[in-house]
Amino acid sequence: MPPDNTPTPEPTTDATSAPEPGAAPDPGFRVRLAVRQSDLDTNGHVRGSAYVDFADHARWTCVREAGVDLGEMSRAGLGPVNLETTIRYHRELRAGDEFDITCVFTYGGAGKKTGRVTQELLCTDGTLAATVESVIGLLDLRTRRLVPDPASHWRRLATEPALLGAD
Repeated sequence: MPPDNTPTPEPTTDATSAPEPGAAPDPGFRVRLAVRQSDLDTNGHVRGSAYVDFADHARWTCVREAGVDLGEMSRAGLGPVNLETTIRYHRELRAGDEFDITCVFTYGGAGKKTGRVTQELLCTDGTLAATVESVIGLLDLRTRRLVPDPASHWRRLATEPALLGAD
């Protein structure tokens, strides 16, 4: 397929599009990015730390799209933390490749202090390039301890808590 020379603004988000018939359920949030030359390693494909950067960028974009005021969050004495990240590589990405990153947040329920974010990096043709899974929590900035039931805090802070799995 010849390259599409239509410029794409970066990043773009699409939190409302319906899935194709027969497609997997829509994750509710995605952001499109393109691989930059500085994202590459000496083998000419995306270096591991760039995948973590892409995932972080997508999560912060999702938090903003969910309507979370980061100043209000800070004044409430809360800060999001990433406790663990696992990357599974399925197909290499190279310079100039465009891809979408999805974000799906899940939580363990009342009393649990952590949740999980599953993110898929999808080529524009839908091919899965990588999966990034993170264990997340909300830190009480005064006590430096995780708060129980982070979803309840996201519900209070977000205007669109469903994007953060907190509906």
